Amino acid sequence: MPLIPTSVEIPLVGSLCLSDLIAVLLLSGLALLAISLTIVRKLQIELPQGVNRSRWYLLGGMILLFFIGYAGFFVLKYGEQYTMPEKLVSVILFFGALFVLLACLLAYRTTQELKRIYVLEQETITDPLLGIFNRRCLDRRMQEEVLRAQRYRLDLAVLMVDIDNFKQVNDTWGHQVGDLVLQHLTQILADALRQTDVLARFGGEEFVILLPHTPEREANKLAERLRTAVEQTPLHRIPELRVTVSIGSACLLPDGDTAYSLLERADKAMYWAKREGRNRVGLYSYCDLVDHGGNTP
Repeated sequence: MPLIPTSVEIPLVGSLCLSDLIAVLLLSGLALLAISLTIVRKLQIELPQGVNRSRWYLLGGMILLFFIGYAGFFVLKYGEQYTMPEKLVSVILFFGALFVLLACLLAYRTTQELKRIYVLEQETITDPLLGIFNRRCLDRRMQEEVLRAQRYRLDLAVLMVDIDNFKQVNDTWGHQVGDLVLQHLTQILADALRQTDVLARFGGEEFVILLPHTPEREANKLAERLRTAVEQTPLHRIPELRVTVSIGSACLLPDGDTAYSLLERADKAMYWAKREGRNRVGLYSYCDLVDHGGNTP
């Protein structure tokens, strides 16, 4: 007789333990889906507007439906015994939630890594003070644009811009004000250029503007507009401080020209403008320097 209750109790305890394990799996799966939704939400916030962001909204909605169905199954079966097919479904749901979490986590970490790589790339090609391209990026872009212009017989112009008496500004007002002058000039130049133009800091107070698809006449007009804009625009924080620039303009020659020779001619034109009195544009037209605009020396 004592053997009867013992044989009855053992399967009941085993059934209860297994049911508890299934319940834990279901709750764990719900937790995994909740974490997945949090990760998807972070991606939705960090990604820019576009198709990819819309797709992540769609995926977030699908995970939410999965979560609701998962929770509904748990509520319906709460306190009841699970049949063998239901136990199998619970295990599958748990591993499905685990797969969703791993996929979302991998996507988020990949996105963060790509952002880090992008930031590092931007730091290598961008001037930290002005936020425009640096000399390294300029050299590469000039090579690319010269090759493209030569291959398709396109116009290409280069402007070399240098701040007049910049050392005097630093000596008189200090280097912090000198940085403000550089930022001030960068803003004026950037506002006047097209999206296809390339503005880069060549070094110190020198800037280079690369003008694809721009004939010589248009490049010269732009150079004069830039010179006038700089001359007439006071520094916001120090209105009494006025700066001027000397600009050299050169265009790609039809045959046998290189990025180095093109930049060299623009540089010579700019130094000619400085020698002739500053605040003017020097045009290097087929090796002939021509005065264009500015004050009389």
